Amino acid sequence: MTSTTAPPDDRRARQWLAACALAYGLTHHIGFGLAWLGTVGDTRWADWADVLTPYTVLLTAAAALHAGRADVRSWAVYLVGAITYVEGHGIHLAANSVGNDTPGIAVVHMWDEVAGHYIWYAGAALVVAALARTLARTPAPAPLPALLLALGVAVTWTTNSLEGGTALMGLLVAGAFTIWGIRTRHHLGRVLIPAFAPAFIALTAYGIWQRGFPQPTELGWL
Repeated sequence: MTSTTAPPDDRRARQWLAACALAYGLTHHIGFGLAWLGTVGDTRWADWADVLTPYTVLLTAAAALHAGRADVRSWAVYLVGAITYVEGHGIHLAANSVGNDTPGIAVVHMWDEVAGHYIWYAGAALVVAALARTLARTPAPAPLPALLLALGVAVTWTTNSLEGGTALMGLLVAGAFTIWGIRTRHHLGRVLIPAFAPAFIALTAYGIWQRGFPQPTELGWL
């Protein structure tokens, strides 16, 4: 009896993975990047655009997993990660929008800067883990485009970890994915190295330099 399961489509999986990396880099800076659009009523245009973030990141990740014929365990990791990501992002978006309209409310800061960010970025890490588990040992992509996208991920993970107040978690996750990339460096998993090693180095250097992890806005940089 022959199997009817289609083989993985490595090329399409890499394309969707590239789209996911691009979406991650763009949407996770949307509040800063679109701040110039100003307000609409009591909210900001950037907040409305940010509603699209989970759709762009999670749907492209799911498409990459589907093309790569992810197994049940990878889908389970993705499902937990996606739920966590959506919950954290929703908490952050709502609390951040309220905080922009009515600054100085302690509970809003707690849900936005603490709970929301930790939950959101933990979900992102689980989604990356699902992608790595499925695709890390598939054929490597063209070096230059993959490098540029990976560096975009590195910048995003670094800035989110610092400005999001999750630097220690970000440091540990970056270290873990760097090791994963080294162990799969002869395959697609090599992209984990430029995606997370620079983040690990940058976060470590920042922590030593500042003797801690103050947010860049607290230093007046943004």
